[in-house]
Amino acid sequence: MNNSEKKITNFALIGAAGYIAPRHMKAIKETGNKLITALDKYDGVGIIDSFFPDADFFTEPERFDRHLDKLRRKGEYKIDYVSICSPNYLHDAHIRLALRNDAHAICEKPLVLNPWNVDALKEIEKESGKQIFTILQLRLHPAIIALKKKIDEGPAGKIYDIDLSYITSRGKWYFVSWKGFPEKSGGIATNIGVHFFDMLSWIFGDVEKNVVHLMEEDKAAGYLHLKKARVRWFLSIDEKAIPQALLDAGKRTYRSLTIEGEEFEFSDGFTDLHTRSYEHILSGGGFGLEEARQSINTVHSIRHLKPVGLKGDYHPWLNSLQLINK
Repeated sequence: MNNSEKKITNFALIGAAGYIAPRHMKAIKETGNKLITALDKYDGVGIIDSFFPDADFFTEPERFDRHLDKLRRKGEYKIDYVSICSPNYLHDAHIRLALRNDAHAICEKPLVLNPWNVDALKEIEKESGKQIFTILQLRLHPAIIALKKKIDEGPAGKIYDIDLSYITSRGKWYFVSWKGFPEKSGGIATNIGVHFFDMLSWIFGDVEKNVVHLMEEDKAAGYLHLKKARVRWFLSIDEKAIPQALLDAGKRTYRSLTIEGEEFEFSDGFTDLHTRSYEHILSGGGFGLEEARQSINTVHSIRHLKPVGLKGDYHPWLNSLQLINK
């Protein structure tokens, strides 16, 4: 089938005003498909004009749900996939909305906040005959795929020592938004860390031990013992946690992953990973409920574990007093 004969897949999108939504719009467009309709309670969504100016737009979920039902009954523009870019705590409800309307769901991470939500969605997926996919784009990053191959083919029984450090500066708005409320976002480790935890367990195996050393509203740190790795991790949205040399250079984000003391570089290659994710799904692949389960279990445990302080194998940055006592 040539390009002119390609069947257009129809998409709806929930959370059109969000930070991540343009990547989904771009992915829909670059895969040659069409955004039919979108939903967001905030109406500042001019970004849609850059991709699909003819898309219908709703600010009320009830009217959006009704519109999807009408499209399904009419048949001509029936929605095939609903892309979900809404706040984390609404993912479960919006996935259900998609499946009720006879559409597959493509949901941003974290897929859901609680492990038991995965089990419930598995039942609904079975009942509806539709699939639920999540965006785990780091699994499609060429450097990370190569690393997994290297570890899989490496010495049997070897346990790797890993340090993960990630700071992505956020202003005061963060704590006023839904992201600042753990019951809505899952907290700092879930909101900015879940894709790293997924990547690490995908490469190095299941979590065997989970320890939290520090848990504050703007930073967290802990230790994971995976089947093939010992991981000390530190996550923060506090600009002051960025190394001074980088701050002086005007940098507000810092990402570091060291394996056996050597820096693993994967800073490049992020720009098209959502498009790759859509291509993967539309070609019969994609990451579903079971692929998401391990990282959801991990961040749920982190959220509920009591921090032990500076005990055991903790991230070396915690020796800096300003990270413990503001």
